[in-house]
Amino acid sequence: MSPLFEPAELGALRLPNRLVMAPMSRNRAAADGVPEPIMATYYAQRASAGLIIAEAATPNAVGQTYPNIPAIYGQAHVAGWRQVTGAVHAAGGRMFLQLQHGGRVGHPDNSGSTPVAPSPVPLPDTIFTPSGHQNTVVPRQMTLDEIASTVADFAAAARNAIDAGFAGVEVHAANGYLLHQFLAQNTNRRTDAYGGPVTGRVRLVVEVVRAVAEAIGSDRVGLRISPGVAVNGIDEGDTARIYPALIDALAPLGLAYLHVVFADPDQPIFRTLREGWPGTLIANPALPWPGPLPADGGRHEGERLLAAGADLVSLGRAFLANPDLVERLRTGAPLNPVRDAGMMYTGGEAGYTDYPVSTAAPHQVPAPEPAAA
Repeated sequence: MSPLFEPAELGALRLPNRLVMAPMSRNRAAADGVPEPIMATYYAQRASAGLIIAEAATPNAVGQTYPNIPAIYGQAHVAGWRQVTGAVHAAGGRMFLQLQHGGRVGHPDNSGSTPVAPSPVPLPDTIFTPSGHQNTVVPRQMTLDEIASTVADFAAAARNAIDAGFAGVEVHAANGYLLHQFLAQNTNRRTDAYGGPVTGRVRLVVEVVRAVAEAIGSDRVGLRISPGVAVNGIDEGDTARIYPALIDALAPLGLAYLHVVFADPDQPIFRTLREGWPGTLIANPALPWPGPLPADGGRHEGERLLAAGADLVSLGRAFLANPDLVERLRTGAPLNPVRDAGMMYTGGEAGYTDYPVSTAAPHQVPAPEPAAA
């Protein structure tokens, strides 16, 4: 049997397999960030994953990235997410929630505020808003007081997540959003304690993770990073120095996991992270994007990562299109292809909850209704 299907432990959780559903924004929340009932169905359909990391939820209003992104800073958000976790628990699953502040990846028409960032360096692209794609705006450089309040907002959001029924949270410091912007040289041009050398640029990530760990317990906290990944206009400049410094600062905390995006077991940075990180490492394989999924959904690359020292493997699009992905990979049943990429973000059932389970798989995952309040 492939090691992907072996059980594992993650803090207090017992995972039935080593396949993690990666967080993927699907834009199905209400305009105010409250999760909609259809989100409970979507996640419950995928409850056979060893762990689900639910899509990015913003810890405060100014951190909203795109329309219909869920949030976790108000009690209505907590109540909405509680319906989701209740449905997943009823289906036998386990969930963490990703916490994401967009930083400069935002727009006043999405959040109601001018985006904030480490420095006033705009996103070099258009951004989607309720009225369509618009040019980005120059973000406002965060003051020291705003940095401190943002740290507090992450901690409060983590407490809300636990109240909503999640087993833990993942702090998102990857893919060009706020915390990643502080790490990168081209977006962080500060000359104070949060900029300049590596020790300054990792400071906010360390402060956020520590605050979240103090709020809910370090064994309930994961961190997601994307070393060298240039999405959303990011250019770190000194990748090989940033991440060893970051994990050296965080390793003593005893976090639940480190989640490495686009991990390649042949790259030196992956080996450095595995050697330096003392706890659980989740690896997300570097599958082609854009473009179709490989026929095996990433199983081969996942097994390579486990052989190279990863403890768990996260898959994204394969889970998106296959609610019963674990069973399909276990039995060799063919995978559903991902439909038109536009359906990922358009709302409604199409391309979301209507992907079928395999008739070739001996065990099928049901699509339970959302749990009652």
